[in-house]
Amino acid sequence: MAHQGWGPQGPNGPQGPNGPNGPQGPYGPQDWGGGPGWGGPPGWGGWQPPPPKPGVIPLAPLGLGDIYNGAFSTMGRYAKQLFGVMGAGLALLLVTIGGAFAVVWVVVEDNWQALMDADRPTWPLFSPIVTAIVVAYAVVMVLTLVVNSFVTAVSPVVLEHAALGRRTTFGAVWRRAWARTPSVLGVSLLTYLLIAIPIVLFFLFWISMMIAIVATDNVGFLSIGGVFLLGLLLMPLVTWLLVSFSLAPAAAVLESAGPITALKRSFRLVRGAWWRTFGILLLTWMMVMFAGWVVQIPLMFAGPQPSYDVYGTYDQPPGDLGEFFTKVYGDSLGGLWTYLILTSVVSVVIQLLATAFTQLVGNLLYIDQRIRREGLADSLARAAGR
Repeated sequence: MAHQGWGPQGPNGPQGPNGPNGPQGPYGPQDWGGGPGWGGPPGWGGWQPPPPKPGVIPLAPLGLGDIYNGAFSTMGRYAKQLFGVMGAGLALLLVTIGGAFAVVWVVVEDNWQALMDADRPTWPLFSPIVTAIVVAYAVVMVLTLVVNSFVTAVSPVVLEHAALGRRTTFGAVWRRAWARTPSVLGVSLLTYLLIAIPIVLFFLFWISMMIAIVATDNVGFLSIGGVFLLGLLLMPLVTWLLVSFSLAPAAAVLESAGPITALKRSFRLVRGAWWRTFGILLLTWMMVMFAGWVVQIPLMFAGPQPSYDVYGTYDQPPGDLGEFFTKVYGDSLGGLWTYLILTSVVSVVIQLLATAFTQLVGNLLYIDQRIRREGLADSLARAAGR
């Protein structure tokens, strides 16, 4: 039987056998407002116990603080599973990219040497090198899309356990994320396609207007204004699409949904809460960008300074790149390599933290919308044994 997770028909989904809207749930099929459970409206003014919190979030509609606390708590409690799997996926990608370009070099080494020895470069000498680079680039792009989809699937897999306070392992997260990678990849490709359609139409319109202006030798104010206005309208449209489909990766993983179904689910969950979703995602992005700048800007001024005038006149021009760096940095060359390695490691760590945090926030927004609209809190409480 397929893993249905938190899908509408799954065992803990709103319409599943144990769900709040299922045959054994406390609410009927017509009641999708959450009912009087943990996600429902208050009673007649009497005291109500706090909602259960078996994991990183309370099983109730989530505020901004609950979302951020849940994201940070997940990163802390499940750091090995979350960052271990994400880091392993990125490391595998880097090794594959390095291997691909190493293969390219082995293939074109003789052609490159022949090109260097030739008096006049010709296309027959260039073509094998260009072909090998284009093929390697295409392979790298495909692998990058696959690995990015895998990394995107890791966060909801971890959060599926973190929300219920359950333990999980590196291997279990890897297998589950890898199984949902094709669906997340489909979501990414369809989202890119939907965003590309208005952008391509805009550029076609812009090109046609430029051709008309050149052909008639008449620069019309209305035509230029129309292009400018259309460009202004394009950004809100793209933003609206990105936010409307921002919950699709979580639906693809947590509901085991296909790409089209996940996009539809995201659109329905965001509808009516678009501005709230947009505001939280924008705030999260700004926080991540600011934190990255705070860490990286001091590193930009901490590197070793050149001990030689880079733009000065050389008595003897450097023979190769290594000699050039030796002339420029002198005794501080060893510190330069240490600095480059340190900044690279810090950049990777910052990128990993930023990716995990932003994805967890998006996944928690998905859970919040399902709690508010589908009574998911009661289903999760039952699944957690509360």
